[in-house]
Amino acid sequence: MTQPVPSRPHFDPDCPFCRIAAGEIPADVVYSDEQVLAFRDIAPKAPVHVLVIPRPHFADVRELGADPESAAAVLAGVRAVAEALALPYFTTVFNTGAASGQTVLHAHAHVLSGNGVMWAHGQ
Repeated sequence: MTQPVPSRPHFDPDCPFCRIAAGEIPADVVYSDEQVLAFRDIAPKAPVHVLVIPRPHFADVRELGADPESAAAVLAGVRAVAEALALPYFTTVFNTGAASGQTVLHAHAHVLSGNGVMWAHGQ
């Protein structure tokens, strides 16, 4: 039996990723649909570094995981980015909490590729 998804704000005016999704802050968009937005990271850690965010606000992957439809949309967005950029390989990372390196409290997947990228905490 699934648990009901707790209500959460669709938009947090203090969240930069919500503002990017709303078009209030410009971004280099790689992929977009009704459920997710993917854009290049402004401080890339690899030759290809794209962030895939759900359009509704979820603070982290724990919250995102409570909404299977949104979680699946983010994974489909990762796939769409890999296809759009013709990535033969890539690493996908979800940071949760400041100690893991999460700096923006809006769930997001990092899609990293190029030069044999390997992801490690603190990179």
